[in-house]
Amino acid sequence: MGSSRCFSFTTCSDRWFRHSFSKSGLKSTTTDLGDGTVMHCWVPKTNKKHKPSLILIHGIGANAMWQWNPFISQLTRHFNVYVPDLVFFGDSTTTRPERSEQFQAKCVMGLLEGHGVSRMSVVGLSYGGFVAYSMAAMFPEKVVKLVVCCAGVCLEDKDMDDGLFQVKSVDEAVSVLLPQTPEMIKELVKLTFFKPIRTLPNWFLNDFIEVMCIEHRQEKKELIQALHKDRNLSNLPKITQPMLIIWGEHDRVFPLELAHRLKRHVGEKAEVELVVIENAGHAINAEKPKELFKNLKSFLVDPFTTSKQENQSNDHKVE
Repeated sequence: MGSSRCFSFTTCSDRWFRHSFSKSGLKSTTTDLGDGTVMHCWVPKTNKKHKPSLILIHGIGANAMWQWNPFISQLTRHFNVYVPDLVFFGDSTTTRPERSEQFQAKCVMGLLEGHGVSRMSVVGLSYGGFVAYSMAAMFPEKVVKLVVCCAGVCLEDKDMDDGLFQVKSVDEAVSVLLPQTPEMIKELVKLTFFKPIRTLPNWFLNDFIEVMCIEHRQEKKELIQALHKDRNLSNLPKITQPMLIIWGEHDRVFPLELAHRLKRHVGEKAEVELVVIENAGHAINAEKPKELFKNLKSFLVDPFTTSKQENQSNDHKVE
């Protein structure tokens, strides 16, 4: 084995994230759904009855820990937090042929039912936003609030031909989103960050590819293809739950037009708020974590805290 594998920065980072999640009160679990699907999820070590449940759904890229680590210690203070790996990411797999976001949504919900979670708020990042939206549409009695971050849920298959995207075809999107060379990772960083990281040494990128990007590449390619195929806005269900849409001002993966389109589409039926984060691209979780958390908190935590304080105040008056 080459000397580059004697020390793996990516593997060490993965271990550090595991430690961070554990320190925040979460534990690693796997659930066999019994249909050829096994789901991995970080769940609370102790479920606190007084806390609501929050589900964090990652995008395409490294496993869920890498994408949600900046927020985990703050969110576990307020919620029973569940962080699943979607099918074909991390330790989640299936032998089934389905590749749609609706299938991913069913798998996540099956996993949560196994942990006794019946009502929840859901936050989805990029690809995870497609899955989160499907959960809200398919299980309206269970999903209380929804946050969609930089997810082109309302894209149409004709948008590619109309030149809305930087990439010109689904195959090109696959090669960028599932990089297999250091050069392609640098392209991905340029595409997803408003201010791209300049110094990314090849030894680090090769290590990252070997640990994170090779396994299940064909299946991930099929997930991306399934997102785009025969997609029309008229077929997108309109959810009725309160929804927050968060977008990077300079998102070049899913342009800001798609955020406005989603708000118009859902706004007829639900209470929808759109927040645009300035000087940010697609990777808002990495580029603007403080701004992202501030908006998550104002939508998910503050109303809950206020109502709890009002209840305590009312209880006091009754006494």
